Amino acid sequence: MPKDLIPQEIIESKIFVLSGRKVMIDRDLARLYEVETKRLNEQVKRNQRRFPVDFMFQLVEEEKSELVAKCDRFKPLRHSSSMAVRIYGKWGGHAFQYSQ
Repeated sequence: MPKDLIPQEIIESKIFVLSGRKVMIDRDLARLYEVETKRLNEQVKRNQRRFPVDFMFQLVEEEKSELVAKCDRFKPLRHSSSMAVRIYGKWGGHAFQYSQ
């Protein structure tokens, strides 16, 4: 039995522009794929050769500040010392086909 499709509006609401690129935060992409964020990042790291160079990147301080300023739901990151948030570009999954 096929899984239910995720409504386009839900996918589009997770995509935002950061440094001129359409991206999705690792937590949101993992939720769409129904896996833990930790597992998504582990698998990508383990299989880096299978993905384009710009498939995933980690935020630098400037990008983290831009993200927090643009999106209220990321306000908790403002005071976080962790830079472990990973961002997936348009190649991060078929989910991005809706917003190209």
